[in-house]
Amino acid sequence: MKKFITTIKNIFAIEDLRVRILNTVFFIAIFRLGSYVVLPGVDPNQLQANTSGLFGLLDTFLGGAFSNASIFALGIMPYISASIVLQLLTIAVPYFQKMQKEGESGRKKINQITRVLTIVITLAQAVGFVATINAEAIVINTTLFTITSMIVLTSGTIFCMWLGEKITDKGIGNGISMLIMIGIVSRFPGAIVAEFLSKQLGGALLFLFELFVLFFVVMSVVMLTQAIRRIPVQYAKQVGASSLYSGQRQFIPLKVNAAGVMPIIFAQSLMFLPSMLASIWADSSETANYIGSTFSDFTSWQYNLVFGLLILVFTYFYTAISVNPNQIADDLKRSGGFVPGVKPGRSTSEYIDAILTRITLPGAIYLALVAIFPSIAMLLGVTREFSQFFGGTSLIIMVGVVLDTLQQVESYLLMRHYDGMMKSGKLRGRTENIAMVS
Repeated sequence: MKKFITTIKNIFAIEDLRVRILNTVFFIAIFRLGSYVVLPGVDPNQLQANTSGLFGLLDTFLGGAFSNASIFALGIMPYISASIVLQLLTIAVPYFQKMQKEGESGRKKINQITRVLTIVITLAQAVGFVATINAEAIVINTTLFTITSMIVLTSGTIFCMWLGEKITDKGIGNGISMLIMIGIVSRFPGAIVAEFLSKQLGGALLFLFELFVLFFVVMSVVMLTQAIRRIPVQYAKQVGASSLYSGQRQFIPLKVNAAGVMPIIFAQSLMFLPSMLASIWADSSETANYIGSTFSDFTSWQYNLVFGLLILVFTYFYTAISVNPNQIADDLKRSGGFVPGVKPGRSTSEYIDAILTRITLPGAIYLALVAIFPSIAMLLGVTREFSQFFGGTSLIIMVGVVLDTLQQVESYLLMRHYDGMMKSGKLRGRTENIAMVS
């Protein structure tokens, strides 16, 4: 406890870090305040929260802004969708590949295209959002209301983008990820209170056991996020102007879960399709009724089996497009590095690819288990709100963002010659470079 208090004092003793933390708190407060500002023309007392399916997932990420029909109802999610689209395009389309290799100017062009695409996606989603608002909650249901709501929702998303960029520039941590995490964490106090109240007399011991299991799950997700496989790299000796530099020993850190949370997001998107398609033939086919009811219940074993298999497939897919062994091997060859016992070039690429394939399997299996933990928790009697924190997208996002933020704080402390936040171990964020100097 004494070391914790000392660390807090050291953090606020650094003026730059203190200002950044206060700026982050200020921007987050604005974001949360906007989540309760209802759209003009909507009666908040008549709103009926739709927390099923995709709407429930969005509401979880947005901290209730979606169900509140606020000006931030779409939040930062259209920007995330646009970023994913551009990321896939940079892999599949040569034009975007060339743009990505142009350095800083290319990144600026991609960011500009991402912002324009965000506006287009937001306008399209705004139409769908207005359609989901029940008619009783709309004061004047006219075409003008739809147009003004589209403008306000689009402006709200752009403002959230601006807040995220300001947090990144003037605050601490990745701003976009921070806003998503805050939306998720904002529901945790209410969920834990509801879980406690749901337990009958004598259920306090069971509630404490649930907290213990939650702690264990969180720690295991931290291990999954931080786990890496180090491939040793040796650099040849270099002759300088007046001295001989000996070869340096470095390593390539391959993450066990290189795909992050993306496989779960992709799999969840596809899991909504069976029930949607089944609803079309629900009146004329018993099979369609069975499929619709089965895949509408995310606690059913059929749903979780298909969900887990999709996560395995998407984990390998996203790892393949995000980690390029050929590029790593080429970079090593150009810089004079080599893996001991492996020939440079194609042999190195095949060696890295073989290791990546092996370590991805256990990571993908555990990622699938983490994704279905909330369903298991609900079957064991945990409330729906509290079960969402036992795994899935929410938990992985929270762990990843917290680790990234702690890594930045750690770097500030070490730069100012303070002790780190931990006596042992090393914080590794999701943005760690694929080639790390030891």
